[in-house]
Amino acid sequence: MKPLPSLPDAALQALRHSLAPEQLMTDAAECWSYGFDNSRRQGQPAAVAFPRSHDDVVSLMQICNTHRVPLIPRGRGTGTTGATVPISGGLVVSTEQMTQIISISPADRYVVVQPGVINQAVQELAAEHAFFWPPDPTSAAYCTVGGNLAYNSAGPRAVKYGTPRDNVFGLRAVTGAGESIRTGVFTSKGVVGYDLTRLLIGSEGTLAFITEATLKLTPLAQAKRTIQVVYCDIESATTAIAAIMAQPVIPCALEFIDGRAIEMIRSYSAAVLPDRAGAMLMIEVDGSAARLADDVEAVLAAATNPGLLRSQTASTPEEIAALWSTRKALSPALRNVAPDKINEDVVVPVSRLPALIRGLEALSQEYHIPIVNFGHAGNGNIHVNLLFDSNDPQKVANATACLDQVFTLVLELNGTLSGEHGIGMAKRDFIDREIDPVTLDLMRRIKEEFDPHGILNPGKMFPGG
Repeated sequence: MKPLPSLPDAALQALRHSLAPEQLMTDAAECWSYGFDNSRRQGQPAAVAFPRSHDDVVSLMQICNTHRVPLIPRGRGTGTTGATVPISGGLVVSTEQMTQIISISPADRYVVVQPGVINQAVQELAAEHAFFWPPDPTSAAYCTVGGNLAYNSAGPRAVKYGTPRDNVFGLRAVTGAGESIRTGVFTSKGVVGYDLTRLLIGSEGTLAFITEATLKLTPLAQAKRTIQVVYCDIESATTAIAAIMAQPVIPCALEFIDGRAIEMIRSYSAAVLPDRAGAMLMIEVDGSAARLADDVEAVLAAATNPGLLRSQTASTPEEIAALWSTRKALSPALRNVAPDKINEDVVVPVSRLPALIRGLEALSQEYHIPIVNFGHAGNGNIHVNLLFDSNDPQKVANATACLDQVFTLVLELNGTLSGEHGIGMAKRDFIDREIDPVTLDLMRRIKEEFDPHGILNPGKMFPGG
């Protein structure tokens, strides 16, 4: 492996002049821990900077522009696609000191935060005013708002409340050219100019460095019920998903677990499930306390079909925790069985879920690779887990070939290759299957306008790096 270039002396001197000593890290061993994310990919940054303000980011961007130094934005590294890995060396810019909640306006239903604020901190503050911010990734206790915006990461509540793109009024950011911009509004309506807010959300730090976000808050529901529904087979479960999403009461969560996942849960937890269980749904319904019983009844009616084995409804915290414990047992089980699994988050139209699951079962048999499926079924967003032994070259080859066919299947079903994990390094060489050449070229030209010297997160998003 060719050594990555170090920072030019002039760039290093400029960084030291711009930042306090505790805001810059240059020791290679210390910088190493900022070179990886949850994808297990690794790169060696030449230095790590810790800005505290918008102006700090402006200074860093201008220095990197002057000296053509790659600049890689980073939150807490919980992403799974390698989007924060410094594959070209350069300067990793961590948001961990940008943790200020700048203001909150309950009357106008927004909160303004810096990108390093943890998702859970936003939820806790909003709850004090009887609000919440809808995006709730599984890593909400650790991930940052900036990371949520970079990937457009949503979580289970997206089925009813939408993704970050639906729940951000506006942004303050610094482009790759070192220019300060504001996008969006502070109101629930606004149509002045192009929607650059939605463009930056999901761009994985390749266009601009977000320094402030005005998040749209939603009132907390008066009441919530949790339902666990077990079916004898995949077809019955996917039929129920389509029926639930076709009636007026939209659940605030609709999670799916397939039969292979259920067998793993049996093996690694004390969960009690019917013997013939082939699939399970976890459903949450929220809303007015006066109407909730009727809403739950409507959802259960839609979920009922000949393949239904059992349904349970919980309302107390203890009952809810007991039902969700079954779902939460899955991740530890997967880690025990296949620590080297490939986890992809594909999306298909809800009506195509049966075809997706059947196709995945066929690929599992063809390539002799166990595939475990679960995810946010109400959006058609399924986490496809390919289980294999990375020490077995044949299994690695089979998994690689199988993944290629998984993506082919998804696109044939009018789906998309990522719902919330993003592109990063993991999927960059596949996106030209989904995006036509003319559109991809337009994306490259947009990138050049925002980042003329190509310093922002190079090697990500586009095919060929």
